[in-house]
Amino acid sequence: MSPRARPSRSPRPEEPVRQEDLRPLNLELVFRHILAAGQPISRTELAAATGLTRPTITRITEELLAGRLITETGLARNGRAGRPRVGLTLSASGPAGLGLDIRADGLAACVVDLGGTVRHLAFTPFRYAGRAAADVLAQLAGMTRAAVRAGAAQDLDVVTVTLAAPGPVRDGVVRSAPALGWRHVEAGALLHEALRPLDLPVMVDNEATLAALGELYAGDDSLGDFVYVSGGLGIGAGIVLDGRLMRGARGWSGELGHTVIEHDGLPCPCGARGCLQSYASLPAILGGEPAPAGLTPDVAVTSRAEAGDPATLAALDRAGTALGIGLANALNILDLDIVLLGGSFSLLASWLTGNVEAEIGRRVLTAAWAPVTVRPALLGPDAAVIGAALTSVDQVRRQPSAWLTGGPRARLPSVS
Repeated sequence: MSPRARPSRSPRPEEPVRQEDLRPLNLELVFRHILAAGQPISRTELAAATGLTRPTITRITEELLAGRLITETGLARNGRAGRPRVGLTLSASGPAGLGLDIRADGLAACVVDLGGTVRHLAFTPFRYAGRAAADVLAQLAGMTRAAVRAGAAQDLDVVTVTLAAPGPVRDGVVRSAPALGWRHVEAGALLHEALRPLDLPVMVDNEATLAALGELYAGDDSLGDFVYVSGGLGIGAGIVLDGRLMRGARGWSGELGHTVIEHDGLPCPCGARGCLQSYASLPAILGGEPAPAGLTPDVAVTSRAEAGDPATLAALDRAGTALGIGLANALNILDLDIVLLGGSFSLLASWLTGNVEAEIGRRVLTAAWAPVTVRPALLGPDAAVIGAALTSVDQVRRQPSAWLTGGPRARLPSVS
């Protein structure tokens, strides 16, 4: 008997737009035009572009100015004769995003303004061996307070704190981060508690996904389809298709480090065998040994490689081959033509890229007539922390009315 077809969903009936809904819709329309302009734009130009009346444009721009989402700056020149007009552009003060990152060499914190400009970036070396999750999050809480103060000194209000975690995340819980020894750690709740008395919303997301978002912002318009592969404590991937992050059904896509490279191969901290992480992560390249005192893992690897250490060079050779095999599997499924090496891989790219490209060329079916570009990420090891900070300002940019209604502590919709 053939399976029963699932009945199609009936389309929802159209509902008329109520008068009270017009205000946020028009406000977001005007704000999007200011965002897209890329340079100061006048009220007259906004009226022409949106079709709204001048009184409506005036009221909306006054709201945006009062909420410090935009500012008047210089003069807007529209190429026509006559007196130049006062221009409107994104504000350099007001709402800001704060990102945190747990990476192989330590902890990072970043503040970005509404335009995506980094206004504060801090890094603290940290060794995770034998440290409980609460210790890591307490250190991050201290860095958060310092970042909030640094932002306030520049007239910036932090909207949300977003933590980049090296593993799959759901509802603020890091489900698995074997390199940290974390399993079902309620990182969002623990960090929020550690931040008292600051009343800041806390979000948690996968670090490779956030890093891909950072690269998407940093890249040009041609960067619409790519895979960002992050190396450090583990190996993750952020996948962007048609300019949008691909998260999967449960938000756990991109666990490239736990794809199988060798059947019944080396044991992995996740409990399986033959995972890419066991061949190409920093701990694997270091041979399971801790980095020497005073050196972070990536610095230890680069220092040994630059000195021509045979064991390190051999480990990097194996890592590049394994990484190329893992990426080839992903590229054959996703049909992407750009690979960004991020995290610690961006620092090791000169030793990894050759083998990665060789395996992709050998294994990706389309590589013979549609070459795949492999290059270091633009933002290097800072991509995840910048991407984490950008999630907050991205929400303000998408829904400015939420900021204007709720103020600096508005509970914006979660992206994770």
